[in-house]
Amino acid sequence: KHSIPARESQRGGEVFPRPLTFPPPCGMMRVSSKKGGNFMNEPFAFYQQSADYVRARMPFEPQIAVILGSSLGPFAGQLQDPVEIDYSEIPNFLTSTAPGHAGKLIFGTLAGKRLVCLSGRFHSYEGYDFEQLTQPVRLLKLLGVRALIVTNAAGGVNERYRPGDFMLIADHIKLNGASPLRGRNVDEFGPRFFDVTRMYTPELRALAKTCAGELGIRVQEGVYFFMPGPQFETPAEIRAIRALGGDAVGMSTVTEALTAAHCGLPLLGISVITNLAAGMTGAAVTGEEVNETGAAVAGRFSRYLTKIVEEMDV
Repeated sequence: KHSIPARESQRGGEVFPRPLTFPPPCGMMRVSSKKGGNFMNEPFAFYQQSADYVRARMPFEPQIAVILGSSLGPFAGQLQDPVEIDYSEIPNFLTSTAPGHAGKLIFGTLAGKRLVCLSGRFHSYEGYDFEQLTQPVRLLKLLGVRALIVTNAAGGVNERYRPGDFMLIADHIKLNGASPLRGRNVDEFGPRFFDVTRMYTPELRALAKTCAGELGIRVQEGVYFFMPGPQFETPAEIRAIRALGGDAVGMSTVTEALTAAHCGLPLLGISVITNLAAGMTGAAVTGEEVNETGAAVAGRFSRYLTKIVEEMDV
């Protein structure tokens, strides 16, 4: 931006310049200084640099990746012989600032499978461009991951849901914000235009239902509605979301799901219903309620996720 002095303001006997700002001249591209690249998709080599760093330090090629949502990080404690890599160490990678997100890759084995967990994810409300949010899944693809499980804490919109329920994501609705695949297509990951009909892999949902039945765990199946946050939704927005077919609402997951679809990764999505959404109970929605419910179901959630991992054929 270019600044010129504007009229000055008098305050306490001192004079303070008040600048006017103007956009850059036509033809000049804005370049972001944020870690994780600029606001358009970076070339393949940008992602390859991140993967090369992690490959040199990871103990094995992982079969399954799990992205852990708010207060669901304790699952990573189940991994045997863990090896951790802080996000801050990875070239070109993003930094997680959300509460309850540790911000590290954790490699380890579980139920006979080789896993990598992302304990901490990234959200648009942290200030990232949607296009930057392709990075975690693209890194996982380059590390050799064969299937992805995404988890999140979500508000229940469906009136049959109760806090502590697990919802298998059958589909999602995203009506705001740009696509994470906007900008120059990176052909090494996938085509310019791609289908998302089976984005949340039906076979993995069927497996997850079978596992829930064997463990006696109640699961729902529904549509996840993305809202950008960081504020929780208004009661009027929740009524609209319900009318549009949303069963749960949250501030994450969809960019990861779209990126997985673009690069051909099988995907299972699980929401933990941590609260009933705004206007459903008359009480205020708080982050403390989300964290408390997440902590209360952590053991049951870990057992369920472990069973799914054990039964996956990858």
